[in-house]
Amino acid sequence: MTSMTIEPVNFETTRQAMVASQLRTNAVSDSRVVAAMAVVPRERFLPDTAGSLAYRDTIVPIGRGRTANLPMATGRLLTEAYLRASDRVLLIGAAGGYTAAVLAELVAHVVAVESDPGLAAWAREALAGRASVELIEGPLAEGHAAGAPYDVLVIDGAIEQLPEALAAQVAVGGRIVTGLVDRGVTRLASGGRAAGGVGLADFADTECAVLPGFAAPARFKF
Repeated sequence: MTSMTIEPVNFETTRQAMVASQLRTNAVSDSRVVAAMAVVPRERFLPDTAGSLAYRDTIVPIGRGRTANLPMATGRLLTEAYLRASDRVLLIGAAGGYTAAVLAELVAHVVAVESDPGLAAWAREALAGRASVELIEGPLAEGHAAGAPYDVLVIDGAIEQLPEALAAQVAVGGRIVTGLVDRGVTRLASGGRAAGGVGLADFADTECAVLPGFAAPARFKF
């Protein structure tokens, strides 16, 4: 019987292929976002069992019933956030820390919230040395009010509803990007907070990792 040799994954090559085939062809048009995603090694922020899938155009199972967002969806969200170097960003759904690491290349400070203790521990280790990232372990829907107000709220996954308590942590005039779940369909949305409340508008229908803890109240049926 002839044995098969499995070639190791060349992560640098697959990362650049992801940039060329997934980001640049799908309206990830902010050159700073593209550049950051081209250098941050996504495989280091995923469990070993999922590392080979780091640059696939799909959501990736990361255990504990959670998935990591597909790169294109994350790239679209960060593009629509119109990030500035001076921004303070609240990131919801840190998972293994990848999006926090990308944001650290682009903004002044990132508060990354993760509810799962195992994923938070993984992210804490993977993000070691990035002084501009503060990892908070706690319910995703609660955010981190102690650090508010934030210039930008990035929810790196899809939710059924945006809690008022979370939206209130964004400064008036601040920007919000998130995935949304609507009758089983996931899409991406962007908007902001004004003095009178929050407004969001869909901008793309796409596969998106669904985050726990954001279920809309069940509607009463007669």
